[in-house]
Amino acid sequence: MNFPNTLSLIRILLAPVFLYLFLSDSTGLVSASFFVFTIAALTDWYDGWYARRYGFKTRWGQFIDPLADKILTSAAFIGFYLYKQKDPAFLGGTEIIPIIYLVAVIIFRDIVLTIARSVQELKGKEFRTSMVSKTKTFIQMTFIFAVIGLISLAAITQGSGISNSIINYLHSDINYYILLLITLLTAASGIAYVFESGENIEKQTYN
Repeated sequence: MNFPNTLSLIRILLAPVFLYLFLSDSTGLVSASFFVFTIAALTDWYDGWYARRYGFKTRWGQFIDPLADKILTSAAFIGFYLYKQKDPAFLGGTEIIPIIYLVAVIIFRDIVLTIARSVQELKGKEFRTSMVSKTKTFIQMTFIFAVIGLISLAAITQGSGISNSIINYLHSDINYYILLLITLLTAASGIAYVFESGENIEKQTYN
């Protein structure tokens, strides 16, 4: 296994470590979860750069790299749902659609379609990432980093005015609506992928 693929494997292994720390009752461990998630996310950037720089692009890498990304982000969303079970006010009190369904849609789409797309790429079929998907990924990662970072900061500054302000923000409904937007974009990008795949199959049939 080459170096970039090893980093992808490390990213997968760090996902449950992050989840354990994030859900811990220890303020120190909760704050550490942000650094673990950040390190895991940085391995994604570095293994991609390293693979391109030194020509380590492999079929296994094409499969495990995007899968590792989705496992990490899925761990974060699972963590948010479980965190809300501990703190019902987390992400606000408004639930047009229960959060468990939003998280389920995000995880199902990301994992299943990532695997499907990776398999297609292993067969030599290239697919362009849609603008909807790119927007979804940007908002998704920004939201995850913001929430984990704020929770970690609140844990470090527990009992202070800063901590109270952060908690008040995390309890606001805006966070639920951001998660709802991410879910809608995730579903839209999934639908776009299905249509894109259908068009590719149709073109191959007529060629």
